Amino acid sequence: MKMLQTNSTENWESRDSMPPEFRPGPAVSLADVLAVLAFIRRHLLIMLLTCLAGVGIAILYLIIVVPTFTAKAQLLVNSKLTFADAAALSTVVESQIAIIKSESIANAVIEKLNLAQDPEFATGQGGGMISGLLGWSKPKTEANAARYAVEPFERKLSAKRVGPTYLIEITFDSRNPDRAAQILNAVAENYITLQMNKAGLQGEKWVTDRLNELSTQALTTEAALKDYDRNKTNDTTDSAGSRERLAAAAESSKSAYDNFRHVLRKTEATQQQTPPAFEASLVTGASPPLRATWPKPRIVLGVAIVAGLLLGLAIGIVRDLSDRIRTSGQKIGPRAEDGRIERPLPNGIRRDHQLDASAETKPVRLTSSG
Repeated sequence: MKMLQTNSTENWESRDSMPPEFRPGPAVSLADVLAVLAFIRRHLLIMLLTCLAGVGIAILYLIIVVPTFTAKAQLLVNSKLTFADAAALSTVVESQIAIIKSESIANAVIEKLNLAQDPEFATGQGGGMISGLLGWSKPKTEANAARYAVEPFERKLSAKRVGPTYLIEITFDSRNPDRAAQILNAVAENYITLQMNKAGLQGEKWVTDRLNELSTQALTTEAALKDYDRNKTNDTTDSAGSRERLAAAAESSKSAYDNFRHVLRKTEATQQQTPPAFEASLVTGASPPLRATWPKPRIVLGVAIVAGLLLGLAIGIVRDLSDRIRTSGQKIGPRAEDGRIERPLPNGIRRDHQLDASAETKPVRLTSSG
C-alpha cells in the first residue's frame, strides 16, 4: 500500500514538474457532453432556421451571378541555350511569362478581335458618371476605348510555369466559353509570331522606309537621264557635261540601292542560319470549357450551411448569456414593495415549516373574572 502511494505521489510530482505545453489537458467529462447536447436541443430550431436562410441566400446567389469559364492552353519554350543553374533557367522562363502578359500582346489581341467593343471589356470605360463629372477620367472615345479594355484583359489573363520545365500554362477567364478559347488561342498565336519575327528585319519600319527612299531616288535620277537624252540640245560642250553629271547621279543612286539590298539579304541569311535562342510552340490549344469555373454549387452551398450553423450557435450563446444575466439579477437584487425589504430566510428553516409553526402557535389571551 505504501508503494502505491509512493508511486502516485511521484507521478503527480513529475506531472507538476513538466512544462505547461507538455502537460496533459483536462479530459472531457460526461457532464460536458450532456451540456453540449442540451444546448443543441434547446437551440436546434434556431440553427435549422439559420441554415435554411443561408441555403436560400446561396441559391439566390447561384441564380443571379454570371458564371465564369476558364480556357487553358500550354506553350513550350524550347531553349537552345545551356544554363549553369536552375535559377538562370527560371529567370529566362519568367521573362517569357512577362512577355505573354505584356501590354503589347494585349493590344494586338484586342485590336485583332475587336474586344474594345465587347461589353465584357468595355464596362470600365469612362470610370462611371461621378468620375466623369469630377474630371477623374477621360470621356469615352474610340481612340481610348482600346486602352480601357487593356486593364480587364490583363486581369483575366494569367500565365505560370508548370514545375521545373519549359512548359507555360496560360489561362483566360470569360463569360462566354467560346470567346475564352478564341482569345487564348489569339494570345498564343501572337506570342509565337513575336518570337519568330523578333530576329528578322522585314518587320522593321526603318528598313522599309530606307529601301523605299533609295528606290525612289534611283528611279528619279534614271528618269532624268532618259529625259535629257531625249531632249538634248545642240551645244555639245554643255550637253556632254550635263549628261555626265546626270549619269553619275543615276549610277550612284542605283549603286546605293543595290548595296543596301545586298546587305539586307546577307543579314537575313546570317540570321536564318543561326538558330534562335528560343523556339516557342503550342503544345495544347485552348478549347471551349465544358463547365463553369465559378461559381461551384457544392462549394457555395457548403459554405452557406457552415455559415448558417455558426450563426445559429452564436445566437444560441448570446441568448443563454442574456438569460443567465437576467436570472442572476433577479436572484441577487433586493425587492422593495410598500417600503418593505424582503430578506432571505436561513437555509436551516424552510418556508413550509415556518407556516406550520405559525399555524400551531396561537396567542392565548388571559382574562380575569374579577
